[in-house]
Amino acid sequence: RRFALAALLLRPVDGLVLEGLSAIDESMLSGESLPVEKDAGSPLYAGSINGNGSLLFRCEAVGADTLLYQIVTLVEEAQAGKAPIARMADRVSAVFVPIVIAIATLALIAWLLAGEGVAFALSAFTTVLVIACPCALGLATPTAIMVASGNASKKGILIKSPEALELAGR
Repeated sequence: RRFALAALLLRPVDGLVLEGLSAIDESMLSGESLPVEKDAGSPLYAGSINGNGSLLFRCEAVGADTLLYQIVTLVEEAQAGKAPIARMADRVSAVFVPIVIAIATLALIAWLLAGEGVAFALSAFTTVLVIACPCALGLATPTAIMVASGNASKKGILIKSPEALELAGR
């Protein structure tokens, strides 16, 4: 019985207050900086911090069944998906990058055939790659989505999918 209780204490637990009174810091879940008073009948959530009071509560959800776990799962799913704009950027990059490399190679060969030195031809090759390559497009889109999701999370807004984020922007 003691082993089962110890194992339970190492996992996130949601429950219901049976007795007692305390101020609970739920800021990790709600973002609210002020403690919330809890007494008999009030719900308690994993990730909350008990203030000065003492509470007797009944466990109602453990591990994957807790509100905290569900929020973490939603955030992970949102970060794993790709927004339509990110998929479009990937398609554009998949076509555009080989074209840019071909043009840069042509510039290299053309300058070599024109009698310029290898250093100048490589400089032209590199210049074409740096200026024309859409790497910024491929990097900026996911970065913008990640920053937007992070800012929304700080304000208590959870975004279920990148598609929802893009739709909200419209």
